[in-house]
Amino acid sequence: MTSYTRTYSWADPEFDPEKIRHLSGLEYLQAIARGELPAAPIGATLGMERPRPEDVQEGRVVFRLKPQNFQYNPIGSVHGGVYATLLDSAVACAIHTTLPAGATYTTLELKVNYIRPLIAGGPEVQAIGQVVHVTRQTGVAEGRIVDDQGRIYAHATTTCLIMRPPRH
Repeated sequence: MTSYTRTYSWADPEFDPEKIRHLSGLEYLQAIARGELPAAPIGATLGMERPRPEDVQEGRVVFRLKPQNFQYNPIGSVHGGVYATLLDSAVACAIHTTLPAGATYTTLELKVNYIRPLIAGGPEVQAIGQVVHVTRQTGVAEGRIVDDQGRIYAHATTTCLIMRPPRH
């Protein structure tokens, strides 16, 4: 049995609502994409790339991942939880891009359908999240994990609870 060691680093997000309360969700995620604010540490843990500036648009967010063996389950393919985290990030952040300054969200439900396995050495994939509909209290989005040939590996839907700042 071969043994490996993986070392990685991340920036402490030092989440301070006062620092970002004046930013809309789109502005906040664009600042992360530009490297002006730290990305979520879960991305480094799973090997996700920081979104590129062009990956963050109103109602749409893309995250990228290169399948690697440290993401494996016991049967030799990328664990379903990695798919789910990648898709949850894309669909929830797509909703986040539609929110005004001071609003936050949390995932109420995430449904993932797994289509084909991701294998180390396989192509880089993109999780593309797209808003379906946002109301005052909920947001609905859908997403897909695809490779550069357009092959689909999984798709998902989410509903997020939106928490808006009190009206004055």
